[in-house]
Amino acid sequence: MAKVERFVGGVRDPAARGDSRAARVHPGRPLAVAGLAAAWLLAGAGDAPAQSGVAALAAADAAPTFSRDVAPILQRSCQHCHQPAGIAPMSLLTYREARPWARSIRDRVARRLMPPWHLDPTVGIQDYKNDISLTPDEIDTVVRWVDAGAPQGDPADLPEPLAFPRADAWEVEAILGRPPDFIVRSTPYHVVANGQDQWWSPELEFEGFDAPRYIRAAEFKPSYPLGIRVTHHGHAVLRGAEPAEGEERPPSVRLVGMGIGKRWDILPDGVGKRLPPGPGTVRFSLHYFPVGEEVTDVVEVGVWLYPEGEVPARVTAGERQFYVDGTHRERLRASDILIPPHGHLVLEDQYVLDRPALLQSFRPHMHMRGTEMSVAALYPDGRRELLSSVNRYDHNWQIAYVYDDDAQPLLPRGTVLMLRAKWDNTAANRINPDPDQWVVFGARGVDEMSHAWIGITYLDDAEYEELAAARAAERANESQ
Repeated sequence: MAKVERFVGGVRDPAARGDSRAARVHPGRPLAVAGLAAAWLLAGAGDAPAQSGVAALAAADAAPTFSRDVAPILQRSCQHCHQPAGIAPMSLLTYREARPWARSIRDRVARRLMPPWHLDPTVGIQDYKNDISLTPDEIDTVVRWVDAGAPQGDPADLPEPLAFPRADAWEVEAILGRPPDFIVRSTPYHVVANGQDQWWSPELEFEGFDAPRYIRAAEFKPSYPLGIRVTHHGHAVLRGAEPAEGEERPPSVRLVGMGIGKRWDILPDGVGKRLPPGPGTVRFSLHYFPVGEEVTDVVEVGVWLYPEGEVPARVTAGERQFYVDGTHRERLRASDILIPPHGHLVLEDQYVLDRPALLQSFRPHMHMRGTEMSVAALYPDGRRELLSSVNRYDHNWQIAYVYDDDAQPLLPRGTVLMLRAKWDNTAANRINPDPDQWVVFGARGVDEMSHAWIGITYLDDAEYEELAAARAAERANESQ
């Protein structure tokens, strides 16, 4: 039985998949799903359409089978959630488990609702560490399998089954091979069975360290099994103690942010977030939503550090919040979010980088009427490049799109980051709770907001020039 860490969906084999992104995918590297949560909307099981008679016999050899063709796809992109200890509503490990859901699987895959990956595959950067999307060929394979009657095929063709670790384990521990260096636990919160959104913001004392330390990774872990179901997203921020008179408080450090589909951050090798020395407090910001039964949740945040005394080559800001509205600089944030009944809204905002920067990830955040968000770069020489476009945003998922190391946007000083968000308050939006309502800014899911969490590392000029030269050399080698 093949051992697989809970975060692993499998290994992309570009050659086998006919993947046009083969040049940027590294065979043998596990696919980090970044805490991908449940397929909440997968439902509607039923028998698959079947062929009969001569037509079925003639098509049998050409039709995909579960054992040979479909099971490898499910292993790579689905079984992380769809297994007995996962949070998905059903397991898809075996043919017996998958066959009753064949019609539903076909529907969700053909409409690109599953697996959850909402990036536009036709524009912008397409090289991501956590890409679990299916290629057109894979989608066609699943569709043809169901249309042919969802045949099992020869069980001898099955790939070796995956072995999953405990569902309550630290996912990062499986990646880095060691437990967290310290854990911070929230105080318990009781989520009612039925009601509106709920928030919990406990603040706890943090003893701290005698000298600066640097974060390598951090994970946000709601309690299992029920806490994971009610926790939509949250953050944990370390704030230094009140300084003595005449001294400055050290900057706050965002340990980790979590959303459905994103539980942890692992920084690239040689990159770390600085923890200032001394005591402080850790403040949680937790957004819960009732799921029909009472739940008491305790969130744990685990942090992995670089060895004591080691200073990474680059210090990152980690994920930083970039608002996408036109008013937050002059008056109350998002006062221009005003969406009429059965209407649409588009807002844009721009940020001029006063230092060179390297982007590691892009994570849009809107609510139920949000449908699209993109980030583009306007370079000092006038060139404009669309970096990433999430054109099928779904509030049920909060996915961070983590760029491959050699695809991370490298931006010179003076680059303008251009963010664009779109909302749909019509009945065409399948998760719109009520298109008859006016919608304004607010923290509830039925209200709206708009910002992007962008993983960003600011560079000095020498670092930028070094990285730019290395990339130019790599491009020159590839063209030979």
